[in-house]
Amino acid sequence: MKNIAIIGAGTMGNGIAHIFSQFGYTVHLIDISQNALDKGMATIAKNLDRMVLKEKISEEDKKNTLDNISTYTSIEKGVQNANLVIEAATENVALKLKIFKNLDEICHKDTILATNTSSISITQIATVTNRSEKVIGMHFMNPVPIMNLVEIIRGYNTSDEVMSFTVDLAKKIGKTPVEVNDYPGFVANRILMPMINESIETLYNGVAGVPEIDTVMKLGMAHPMGPLQLADFIGLDVCLSILNVLYDGFKNSKYAPCPLLVNMVNAGKLGVKSGEGFYDYSENRKAEKVAKMFS
Repeated sequence: MKNIAIIGAGTMGNGIAHIFSQFGYTVHLIDISQNALDKGMATIAKNLDRMVLKEKISEEDKKNTLDNISTYTSIEKGVQNANLVIEAATENVALKLKIFKNLDEICHKDTILATNTSSISITQIATVTNRSEKVIGMHFMNPVPIMNLVEIIRGYNTSDEVMSFTVDLAKKIGKTPVEVNDYPGFVANRILMPMINESIETLYNGVAGVPEIDTVMKLGMAHPMGPLQLADFIGLDVCLSILNVLYDGFKNSKYAPCPLLVNMVNAGKLGVKSGEGFYDYSENRKAEKVAKMFS
């Protein structure tokens, strides 16, 4: 089980590729966009350079890590001989179902199909395949090379064998796996997203400003970054998508997205990725300047 295919070269996909390749796995990084693949590989190289500077790895380690990764714009070619495929595409139900239906048709019958979804039902994803016992969730945390946690989510039909294999695999790449059952948002986002949403509601209702809310949570609750900064880092569109999954799944008003969040996403204010969210990132990626509409 040394051949890993990863679909999606964005933030999560290139991070997952980085960590597997660093531990000696043969990695096929797949994306329909060559530009996305080029950016993904550049990000991996940049992150490895940081590790070399900090003397965590050697130049030879960096070279070997990069040599372990091959890139593909064709899913069919990229998943050939893969023992495990990890999907890390956009958090969109229709897109994931389409990808998994395709994977089921082109992958070897013994290939395990995993998804990095942060909220979407593993059981639902598995329904479009003929191998539901081999479909599982591997929810890595961002940034993947640094964060130790991986939520391992068992779908309704996921086999014990596949569950055990996936847990052991996470340990082999230096991660701490936590087994979770398949309910909307799993554990991480079922707890995190309502907190972020309530922080946005607090801003929306004029209780306090952006830096004040973040400062309270950083100094009062010992969080490494405030919830509004974290939302910008995750992507406000991703936060909205997860909250919608939670709301649709539980039909509970406490998961309903704040109107301010909805408006910001509709206006294209998505956080770091768009250059503006609750903070202004036009000059740097640090949350040092509050966005004009909140200043």
